Amino acid sequence: MTDQELEQLRAQARVIPRSEHQVSRKNISDHALKVLYRLKNAGFEAYLVGGGVRDLSLGREPKDFDVVTDAKPEDVKALFRNCRLIGRRFRLAHVFFGRDIVEVATFRALHDPDNDDGGGDVAMEDGRILRDNVYGTVEEDALRRDFTVNSLYYNIADFSVVDFANGFDDLEAGRLRLIGDPVARYREDPVRMLRAARFAGKLGFTIDAAAGEPIPEMAALLEQIPQARLFDEIMKLFLGGVGAQTFHILRRYELFSHLFPQTEAALDSDSGEVWDLFILRALENTDRRVNEDKPVTPAFLFAALLWPSVAERAEAYAVDQGMNESQALQEAMGEVLAEQLQRVAIPKRFSVPMREIMLLQPRLTRCGGKRATRLLGHPRFRAAYDFLLIRAAAGDAPQELADWWTDFQTTPEQEQRTPDPAKPRKRRRRRRRGGGETPVTPG
Repeated sequence: MTDQELEQLRAQARVIPRSEHQVSRKNISDHALKVLYRLKNAGFEAYLVGGGVRDLSLGREPKDFDVVTDAKPEDVKALFRNCRLIGRRFRLAHVFFGRDIVEVATFRALHDPDNDDGGGDVAMEDGRILRDNVYGTVEEDALRRDFTVNSLYYNIADFSVVDFANGFDDLEAGRLRLIGDPVARYREDPVRMLRAARFAGKLGFTIDAAAGEPIPEMAALLEQIPQARLFDEIMKLFLGGVGAQTFHILRRYELFSHLFPQTEAALDSDSGEVWDLFILRALENTDRRVNEDKPVTPAFLFAALLWPSVAERAEAYAVDQGMNESQALQEAMGEVLAEQLQRVAIPKRFSVPMREIMLLQPRLTRCGGKRATRLLGHPRFRAAYDFLLIRAAAGDAPQELADWWTDFQTTPEQEQRTPDPAKPRKRRRRRRRGGGETPVTPG
């Protein structure tokens, strides 16, 4: 970027004085303020940026506070003994205050693969950023941000907010608008499409037409993203308290099918209405727990997201190959999980309890006697029971069965009754060859 272009950007920037915005130091973490002030006192530029400024401007409580500066990562490390430099793709400084981390990034330049200012390196492939450590000015850094509402900079020097891309106008309009050409920005980093869906769900904003139109056609680029990174993005999408709303947005823009292709196929099947309701009920349950500050586990989330494809495949094995319920479920789970891992990494600490939640579903149909009492002591019983409640609410399991387990946990044994295993489900199931009714338990 030429000096003339930089001067033009500075002239276009809107500087909002402290008296005209809502960002207050009393709402910024003490640790972030400590980092901002030490950088400023050392002669560097220092700004709070991104979601912290956006959320404070909307009257929300930020989840974290990110800092940007003209100080190089090595300069930041020299200022803070409690600092560690991380990352290869993007070099960052993490300043530790116990369990609290303040992330500090150096202003990045606009992309020019032929340019090397001696301050870093950049690598791109087919328009996608592989490595980006060329440093620039605050104006260039602002244009490198993804959405205009994330391009607001709180200046610790005079407590003003600098708006380089009309982000304040978009905040007021409830609009998500990309900075730059959407096609080029999505190609640089396809995860920006998921970020658009996440912010739209979190903020209740609409995605600008220019930003939304290319997404369905470009969604397949997500298959180039490392599976571990997509796992992290899914945690943000579905464990932020607005998972149900985000699910609708992901499907609307055809993103969900590139994260969970097998589940998408089940949603498009004859039982799609049941599965759609089941996933929504599961996500609503998770949202409620998140918003009530109750613990949630990715194991339950992935069990819910994969259950439709597992259940349909298990039923096919039972009908076509004569497997019993447990065999069919084991076989289906192994195949579905192996295929899912090609798209999204699921660490074993979550995939193992996820499998246990699913495997307990057939056991929950065997009611009465000591067997049911023993099942109460299983470490995954509560999660499996909650899972059964959601299945029943969606029509994938008999409501009488769910009610029986609810009563069993509070009713003396002599007053308990056994549910009727022959009670049909609300949705049609395939029949075994040679006749006979399909069992009411999950496939």
